Amino acid sequence: MIPSSRTQAAIEILDQVIASAEADGPPADALVQRYFKTRRYAGSKDRRAVRELVFRGIRAVGERPASGRSAMLALVAVDGELAATFDGSAHGPSVIGEGEQAAVLGLLPRWIEAELSPLITPDEWAALLERAPLDLRVNSARSSRDVMAAHFPGAEPTRLSPWGLRLSADSQISTDPAFIDGRVEVQDEGSQLIALACAPADGMTIVDLCAGAGGKALALTAAAPGVRIVATDTNRQRLSQIEPRAARARATIETRLLDGGREAEQLADLAGLADVVLVDAPCSGSGTWRRNPEGRWRLTSERLQRVVALQSGLLDLAVPLVRPGGALIYATCSIVAAEGAAQAKNFLGRHSSWAGQDVGFDGGRDDGAGRLLSPAHDATDGFFVARFTGPC
Repeated sequence: MIPSSRTQAAIEILDQVIASAEADGPPADALVQRYFKTRRYAGSKDRRAVRELVFRGIRAVGERPASGRSAMLALVAVDGELAATFDGSAHGPSVIGEGEQAAVLGLLPRWIEAELSPLITPDEWAALLERAPLDLRVNSARSSRDVMAAHFPGAEPTRLSPWGLRLSADSQISTDPAFIDGRVEVQDEGSQLIALACAPADGMTIVDLCAGAGGKALALTAAAPGVRIVATDTNRQRLSQIEPRAARARATIETRLLDGGREAEQLADLAGLADVVLVDAPCSGSGTWRRNPEGRWRLTSERLQRVVALQSGLLDLAVPLVRPGGALIYATCSIVAAEGAAQAKNFLGRHSSWAGQDVGFDGGRDDGAGRLLSPAHDATDGFFVARFTGPC
């Protein structure tokens, strides 16, 4: 592919990313892969170059652009060489027209700026979009961090998580024997810290209320192999991923598919039995923009309001499950105040007999009743984590 063809390919993929963001469809990475499945003529060098152009365009434009072309034109303002690829050739983009509008360069959607935690000041915004490293969590029930550090050349121990190793962003481990047989899992360091906040111990019963594909459930059972984990979710597809992942890690995790609207009834047998309930709630995903920068284009004020209401309902659903004196851990991969400190404050307002407690890990900054991790401050994804204890 010549440079103009690469630019045209990036424009076409960006058009798909924009449409997918509006329809809450597949992520950008999946769309890039799908695009090249039908274009076998493109070599690995071409694919890498086009992918880089796509993500440069996504990161450069804070508001969802009108088209992939307008996003690429925004890059022209900061990359003069890119303008030459708009040459009107057979497989390239048409020549830039006089007065043609480009998308506006920017880090964040304007409306979200006032919604962020006050701790995320403008000097931290650029870090929200930097390319993230690849973090691994060592399955401590199967191996040790020292052994795995020797296995992965160049791996560095994570600063905050006792189980983590950090590799470069370009690292590929899907075919590595240590990954295939469950000795390591891909998991951001910030996400690993949530298991520390749960303080798992053998003999405990822990309910992972929004387990998804089970990343945090796997971390909990690796930290304490004698713990009982009950992983629940309303999404059958996500929940179905836990069983093969647990088998690979040689872990035991109970799964329970919940029906929307009947969750309290389906969890009634666990009432008052859980030592810990983890509510890793659905959220804006604003803490993961380093990995999914097109998430800025997906998020709207209306969607944010919906997830905040959902989080509140999940916290209330969790309360009856906790045994007297037990703990409720609330976590979101978000840097938005309404999903973090404000959500925690509102929970304590509704449940006056509950109290906030130290989250049990280093790092982050105090943010109301919890702690906030961020890329600029902690070199992790953005997370809000709070630990509440109930009455004895």
